[in-house]
Amino acid sequence: MGFIQIVVGAGWDSLKGTFGDQFLDFLVPPRGLSDTAIVFPAVTQGTNAGRGQNTRASENIITNGSVIIVPEGYGLLTFQDGAITSVVGEPGAYKWDSEDQNSKSVFSGGGVFSSTLKTSWERFKFGGRPGSQQLAFYVNLKEIPNNKFGTQGPIYWDDAYLNAQAGAVTRGTYVLKVVDPILFVKTLVPASYITASARVFDITETDNAVSEQLFAEVVGSMAGAFSRYVNDDDKNHRITRIQSDSVGFARSLAEEVESNYQWSSERGLTITKATIVSVEYDEDTTALLSDVRKADALSGGRADTFLKQSVARGVESAGESGGGGTGLAMMGMGMGAIGNLVQPTPEGATGAPGTTGTAAQAAPADPAVQLAQYKQMLDDGLINEDDFEALKKKVLGL
Repeated sequence: MGFIQIVVGAGWDSLKGTFGDQFLDFLVPPRGLSDTAIVFPAVTQGTNAGRGQNTRASENIITNGSVIIVPEGYGLLTFQDGAITSVVGEPGAYKWDSEDQNSKSVFSGGGVFSSTLKTSWERFKFGGRPGSQQLAFYVNLKEIPNNKFGTQGPIYWDDAYLNAQAGAVTRGTYVLKVVDPILFVKTLVPASYITASARVFDITETDNAVSEQLFAEVVGSMAGAFSRYVNDDDKNHRITRIQSDSVGFARSLAEEVESNYQWSSERGLTITKATIVSVEYDEDTTALLSDVRKADALSGGRADTFLKQSVARGVESAGESGGGGTGLAMMGMGMGAIGNLVQPTPEGATGAPGTTGTAAQAAPADPAVQLAQYKQMLDDGLINEDDFEALKKKVLGL
C-alpha cells in the first residue's frame, strides 16, 4: 500500500505526453513559490480528459491510480487523519495505489537524511490501513535563504584571545535546510498547514509563529555561538575573522542552537550558512581590540622596525629643535649607556635633592661615537644622506 516508483528522476514534461492516458491525475508542486516556502500542498496539474489544465486548483486528494511528481530538491509526505501514511525523499514519478502489494510507504533516496528519515518513519508512521484518499504535501529540502537575525542590545562572551569579556551588537542572516521532513512537519508545522486546502507555509511570513520562535532561539544562541567561534583553536581565537567566515560561524551557530534547542535531532532542520552583516563592539571591547592591534604590530620582527622608526623620528626632532649632540647620542645608545649619563644631582646643586640631573649636566659625548651611530642609522635606512651630513656638521661644529 502506498506508492510505486514508475520513473526515477523524471519531471512532469517527460510524463504528460507518454503516460497521460494511463493515469487518473497528475499532482505537482504549485507554481510561483517563493524560495522561503517550506511546506505546501500538491496541486492537480492535468487529467486524463485531454490532459489539459485542471481548474479545480488544489484539492489535497490522491485517488488510486494517480501519479505524483517529486522534483529535485523536494520531499513528499502524505497524510490521513493527521497521520503520515507515506514519505518520498528522492525525485521521480510515483503512482499512488493503496491496493497493490508492491507499493511502498517510504522512499528515502539514500541521501544525507535517509537514515534519520527511516528512524522518524518508524516513530510516526500510520498504524492503520490507508484509504483511497490522501492529503499530499511537498517539503522543500533545498537551502532556505534570507532568515534574518539581530540583537537589540549587546551580547557578551568570554574571549580567550582578549583574555576578557567582550560585547557587541550584531545582525545578519542565516540559511536553513530541512534535513528530516517528517520531524520538521510533526514537531514545528502547525496543523492548519497540513489540512485540506491548506495555504503555503512560508518561513519568512511576518505572522508566522514558527518563524518568530526560530528567530528568538537563534538570537538566544548568538552569545554562545560567538564564544564557540572565538575560543575555537582552529580560528586562532580571532573574533575579527567572524564577518568573513560564513561557513565557520554557521558551524558554531548550528552547534550552539543544537545544544540549546535540538534543531537537528528533534526538529529536522539545521543552519548551513550564516553571514554577519555588522558587528558593533561596545566601548570596552573596542578599546581592547585597539590594544591588541597595537600589540600585534609590535610583535616579532615588527618590534625592531618600529623601534628604529621611533629613533629616527627622535633624531629628526632633536635636530630641528637644536637638542644638540648629547640628546642624539642618548637615542643612539643602549639603555645602560643612557643610565650612565644621567646621574643624581649632588646636594646643593641646581635641582631638587636626590633628583636626576639634566642631559646638559652629563659629560659631553664623544663626537666620534656620535658619528659612528649616525653612520649606522644611515646604513640602516633610518636617515638619508642629507640628514647624515647635517648631523655630522652639527657634531663637528662646522
